[in-house]
Amino acid sequence: MRNLNIPVGVSDFKQIRENNYYYIDKSGMIAEILRTESTAVTLITRPRRFGKTLGMSMLANFFDIREKSASLFQGLEICENRELCGKWMNQYPVIFLSFKDVDGLTFSSAYGMFAAALTDLYKEHLYLLDSEKVNIYDKEIIRRIIEGRASPTEIKKSLSLLISAMRMHYGKQVILLLDEYDVPVAKASSHGYYEEMLEVVRALMSTTLDNTSLKFSVLTGCLKIAKESIFTGTNNFVSDTISASGLNEYFGFTEHDIEKLLRDAGLMEQKEKIKIWYDGYHFGRTDVYCPWDVMNYLRDLQIDRTAEPKSYWKNTSDNAIIRSFIDYAGNSITEKLETLMAGGYITQKIEEDLTYDYLHSSEDNLWSILYLSGYLTRAGNEKLSERLPDGVSALIIPNAEIREIFETSVQSWFSDSARSWNRKKLFDAVWNGDSETLTVEMNTLLRMTISYHDYREDFYHAFLAGIFTGAGYMVESNREHGEGRSDVVVIDSRGGRAAVFEAKYSRTVDRLEKDCEEALLQIDEKMYSREFEDDYDQVLCFGISFFKKRCLVKKK
Repeated sequence: MRNLNIPVGVSDFKQIRENNYYYIDKSGMIAEILRTESTAVTLITRPRRFGKTLGMSMLANFFDIREKSASLFQGLEICENRELCGKWMNQYPVIFLSFKDVDGLTFSSAYGMFAAALTDLYKEHLYLLDSEKVNIYDKEIIRRIIEGRASPTEIKKSLSLLISAMRMHYGKQVILLLDEYDVPVAKASSHGYYEEMLEVVRALMSTTLDNTSLKFSVLTGCLKIAKESIFTGTNNFVSDTISASGLNEYFGFTEHDIEKLLRDAGLMEQKEKIKIWYDGYHFGRTDVYCPWDVMNYLRDLQIDRTAEPKSYWKNTSDNAIIRSFIDYAGNSITEKLETLMAGGYITQKIEEDLTYDYLHSSEDNLWSILYLSGYLTRAGNEKLSERLPDGVSALIIPNAEIREIFETSVQSWFSDSARSWNRKKLFDAVWNGDSETLTVEMNTLLRMTISYHDYREDFYHAFLAGIFTGAGYMVESNREHGEGRSDVVVIDSRGGRAAVFEAKYSRTVDRLEKDCEEALLQIDEKMYSREFEDDYDQVLCFGISFFKKRCLVKKK
């Protein structure tokens, strides 16, 4: 194994190259971007942690007229194209701005962060205040923006002003690189000030993107927000999404990238494990690994050769999207989640032109968000058992990492949901020996849970024990203790009573009655209740049989 000096959390291209950090060559993207030079605006959408910011940093270093970048690109693919490099490398003024940190619980707080990002950008161009080519009126506004005194109108027009001032100063059109353009409206949607932030972002975009001083613009984000929502009036606009793209190989790691990386690290034996955990994304026709995860895992392996894969992505992405999805849940969503978590696929119409205020307006939108944000991916044709109608996609969970996120998030929600259910009626039925009411209440709770292991016995055992956990009772589990006693014993110490449950898993619905009787017989034959009779005034015994999301309870 060789030490590769792996950069984790570093998205600055210059820093990576100057410090000789390990870098997977993605410089070919420059030529692809310039292939459509006549396109005024290119919007690239990818899930988080797939290298968008690093890609934009690379573009900024390549084009920026203030840089001398030849040494940074030495040995990379783009340098093989000498004509292109001679024409474009460090030949244009560049604006590189990211909105990734714009957030706040209130509009006022978020707007402050938004304005601060623009102020910091202007501070990178203080030379404009001394430029003889920029007029005094524009300089006064520039000064107010730098000093944090700009009006909301001036903030909305600030990018347009900066572009025009740079055009005057350099005598050349400007290249705009705007990273994570949709973060301000995404956060606004989550915190309840969507309309206010949308108005600011829409005004900024409309005054910026249709500007004759622009050479071209590249924007990145997670979602392609509907054109009429933000990009009103923007002409010559092209989207590069995970569904249809010419840039797929430049975001994420390809199979070729992974093989080179593992060979360089001397870790080829880890390939299959890495594939299971971090591969599985399908961007256009390209199979892609999540680069954030791969680099984190390789770093851990360099520290500890026995390190096992884990979910690095869940600690950096907002998994609240899954929770909001489940809060919307009906029977259809629950069944589809079970199918996905069991390794199957679901068929859905994918809508890519979305607006954040309508994300939860339909079930189709919700599945689309999970797809576009990287929680689901398209299933390969070899996995399909049917021909899909036009406009419909088969979606699957891409890999073990995302499956773990689903399992922990979804299971947590269903546990919360069960606990929030008023279980008094169920508990009363237990202590009153009312098996009919107990059957009804437990069936209700079963329908509120989720199973993705084909309803194995462990699922029902955990379900039965979980009903009473956290409700003030002592719960003893045979599966946990390995003792010769019934499956679950619930003890009410204050009330001086205990309930003994023996559970059976029925292979068919017709066997519920018979299996329930067998559970009661087992309680009798093995005298499960005897050890509690000396300590408790009341000992109740129940047989229970399960089949999928149905159960039958009988009292001895």
